Amino acid sequence: MTASPPQDIRPVLRVRDLSVEFDTHRGTVRVLDGVSFDIAPGEILGVVGESGAGKSMTGAAVIGLIDPPGRIASGTVELHGERIDTLRGEDMRRIRGRHIGSVFQDPLTSLNPVYPIGRHLVETIRTHLPVTEREARRRALELLADVEIPDPATRIDQYPHQFSGGMRQRVAIALALCAEPELLIADEPTTALDVSVQAQVIRVFRRVCRERGTAAMLITHDMGVIAEAADRVMVMYRGRVLETGPVREVLDRPREPYTRSLMAAIPSVHRRLARLPVPEIGADPAVADALPPAAVAAKTPPGTPADDAAPLIRVQGLAREFDLSAGWLVRTLAREPKKVLRAVDDVHFDIPRGGTFGLVGESGSGKSTVARMIAGLTKPTAGRVLFDGIDRWGGAAQTAALRRRFQMIFQDPYASLNPRWRVDRLIAEPVEVLGLAGSADETAARVAEALRRVRMSPDDGRKYPHQFSGGQRQRIAIARALASQPEFIVCDEPTSSLDVSVQAQVLNLMRDLQDEFGLTYLLISHNLAVIRHMCDHVGVMQRGRLVEQGEAGAVLDAPQHAYTRELMAAVPDPRAVRVSSS
Repeated sequence: MTASPPQDIRPVLRVRDLSVEFDTHRGTVRVLDGVSFDIAPGEILGVVGESGAGKSMTGAAVIGLIDPPGRIASGTVELHGERIDTLRGEDMRRIRGRHIGSVFQDPLTSLNPVYPIGRHLVETIRTHLPVTEREARRRALELLADVEIPDPATRIDQYPHQFSGGMRQRVAIALALCAEPELLIADEPTTALDVSVQAQVIRVFRRVCRERGTAAMLITHDMGVIAEAADRVMVMYRGRVLETGPVREVLDRPREPYTRSLMAAIPSVHRRLARLPVPEIGADPAVADALPPAAVAAKTPPGTPADDAAPLIRVQGLAREFDLSAGWLVRTLAREPKKVLRAVDDVHFDIPRGGTFGLVGESGSGKSTVARMIAGLTKPTAGRVLFDGIDRWGGAAQTAALRRRFQMIFQDPYASLNPRWRVDRLIAEPVEVLGLAGSADETAARVAEALRRVRMSPDDGRKYPHQFSGGQRQRIAIARALASQPEFIVCDEPTSSLDVSVQAQVLNLMRDLQDEFGLTYLLISHNLAVIRHMCDHVGVMQRGRLVEQGEAGAVLDAPQHAYTRELMAAVPDPRAVRVSSS
């Protein structure tokens, strides 16, 4: 199936029957199979699908970034009617940057930390355009203004670490636009951003494409971003194009069962479902036929705690300050006062036993700092964390007894799992450290049971983390947390890097485990739909303070604080009609 713009418009990019193969010791593996699509000037084509569907590989093939043993086995890639898939070396490098710009998921990987932003922009401009240093700097300032960087004359001489995540992503967009390319390829540009910053990046991305007439290929697993940013959408599965069309047509009336299953797997910010319907990852798309195309009727999830239950966790007046001052001698000579950042300020909330409390807010609001203080990783400046009436930061004898009752699941499972250790050793570590098993056989039994709880085989314990997908690695992280049989788990952005299908599986698993073992969760997330799906109560943080809290449905349906209303307004909703094309 070909994703095509209107017939009377000549496409900027035309891809026909593109196939990519990798030669391995087990034979040839085809990762793209007959992919065809067009992108018109000023149009944004959204490309969606689960991990391994071939989205990023398609972008890499277009821009010529497939390294051996990978190769384009067949098909053509044309830019303004001229084939570029046959170009190699310096010829292809002249196309990249000058005619095709790229925006990647993590801007820090494409920005040199020892160069100021201006040097990145000026060097790129002068590499591709015949202009002087002065003219290049003027263009760089204009680009920073175009992507809505405040005070570009000052910011141009600052370094990447002095920018927020959203501002770095906007700088990456400016960098991709330096040579005025005809095509932009953006690979997951908003994945790690909170909802307000994500909305800013989407707005800037749409505006620059519209004003400059730049064609764009937007690769993402977030259907909300597709609904907000794209003009057309292409759904991929196992290296093939399943369905294409105008964004509202595909999202509202999907033809393919797989697309319907993707839409059904998206949690809603407006309703809480007992479970998210989702087919097994890697199964044939026909398995989605059993899933209803419409939303499942909402019901109260089992295990919801009673309102009068005694809280398992009680947070009282929690505060944390960080000293950002220069050294004592430098401060004394310069006569500078101490610079103290109050990252968390007087936070109070309770978490009932068996319940889930969600913390939301933009980056830098203090969510993760609160989580680390509750988990015992960062000591509070003031306030108390009471676990079942025991002060988490009390005496050593008290806290030692609490260690096995707490666990934490981190955002990036690959970063939190030692790549040199087998999975069984990773899961056994907390059991051995806490002295919970009397023998090696008992430890092995606990590891096997933990793997079974997260729907994995005990045989998977003999493998290494790199041999698993992102969703499977997150399951391993959950199994590791469960091995010590905790009562309370802190979940810090556990699904932010997962695609829709895998996210649904992980959320269903967390709900099942909570119902089965009576677990209590603190869930940190910038995804308000995930918070609505999982949480009984929610707290909204802004600049270190808890500005609103209450029952999740009440807070998200009828927010009282202006900041909560801003967060809700910024949520990209795949089921909502985009009001403006800008």
